Amino acid sequence: MKVHQAYRFALDPAPAQERMLRSHAGAARFAWNWGLARCRERYEAEGKWYSGTDLHRLWNEVKKAEPALGWWGENSKCAYQEAFRDLDRALRDFTKSRKGERKGKRLGFPGFKKRGKCRDSFRFGSGVMRCSGATVTLPRLGTVATHESTRKLARRLASGTARILSATVSRTAQWWFVSFTVEVDRAIPGHHMRAGSAIGVDLGVKTLLTGVDDAGNVVPVAGPKALRSSLRQIRRASRAHSRKAQGSANRRKGAARLARVHARVANVRADALHKATSALASRYETVVAEDLNVAGMVRNRRLARAIADQGFGEARRMLAYKTTWNGGRVVTAGRFYPSSKTCSGCGAVKTKLALSERRYVCTACGLALDRDINAAVNLLNLAASGAESQNACGGTVRPGLPGHVLVKQEPGTTPVGETGTARGRRPSRCRRFRSASSHCPC
Repeated sequence: MKVHQAYRFALDPAPAQERMLRSHAGAARFAWNWGLARCRERYEAEGKWYSGTDLHRLWNEVKKAEPALGWWGENSKCAYQEAFRDLDRALRDFTKSRKGERKGKRLGFPGFKKRGKCRDSFRFGSGVMRCSGATVTLPRLGTVATHESTRKLARRLASGTARILSATVSRTAQWWFVSFTVEVDRAIPGHHMRAGSAIGVDLGVKTLLTGVDDAGNVVPVAGPKALRSSLRQIRRASRAHSRKAQGSANRRKGAARLARVHARVANVRADALHKATSALASRYETVVAEDLNVAGMVRNRRLARAIADQGFGEARRMLAYKTTWNGGRVVTAGRFYPSSKTCSGCGAVKTKLALSERRYVCTACGLALDRDINAAVNLLNLAASGAESQNACGGTVRPGLPGHVLVKQEPGTTPVGETGTARGRRPSRCRRFRSASSHCPC
């Protein structure tokens, strides 16, 4: 099975190579701004803009004619070409969003990029790209040392089971990274090593996740809460940065310090998510999780920081591809399935359950246990009953809007060439969803 996979390595460039990296990032930023200015001029005159190919053709005509652009040859042609392609993609996404053809938050018209206010990045779409030992080779940059070994990707390239499609170089804080987009011929097992095993997973704020498997074992995973533990350090660094004079060297140092703290928070969170999801995907064939409306949940200002700190959406994304690689599957419960409000013993459903009630007590049968464990058991029973497909379909959960096509909501039902969850999902319109409950109480 051929899949697209990213391999990311931290670079350790020499001073001259770091200057070239910054030059390429500046060239990509200039190409974006130059192309956007040309598109705005044409749109005001003709009501349409240039495509990525048109911008590249126009750039080739102008760069040699204008003496002010004599520096263009210092950087790879890919830095300009890929920037034009990114701008073309942004303009097409803006058009789709304006017409309602693109899901998610409505996009605005692309804006200009300013040095120091945008992320430094550029991409190579062609040229010599390879890795060996603790080095990578990139066009125009040559061989650049890395902080870690690249032998895992190098072995795949040498055996012919992988092919590099592109390389994206970006800067996070003061560190430079290269991310190779690779087409990998991955061997997907026909069945899971523990066939028949299953676990219900409830994502929570107190703990990262609470699972109950088919053997009755409770599997709690405590989240690192990276942002919460670093809030004091972030506040101090942010306060120190704001007190420095604009444009001074001390302000640049303060910005670098603040960026390092935020980068560490992101790394700690990603590390915890990768370890938790890898363990679940390798140990259980079927993983049952909820389809949480994370965008709606973070509108609750009292819980937004705690929810964002756990990374619910990223956990779901990681489980989706890791279970597939291990020969398993992810079963997604419907967004309106009341896993926390349903009694795992008798099936009685409560009308209300505040988030402050950490222990579920059933008034019908007297069952009393932790609410996260109760929700995990309900999710596990959902997969065992075979009703998860019904609960994951928008058409059987709630009636849709007039003329609205309802499709399945499980991962993997998107059309070919698209990513994310399935199209046709109706956004939640429940005002009461902003309550403390993790499910819609309607």
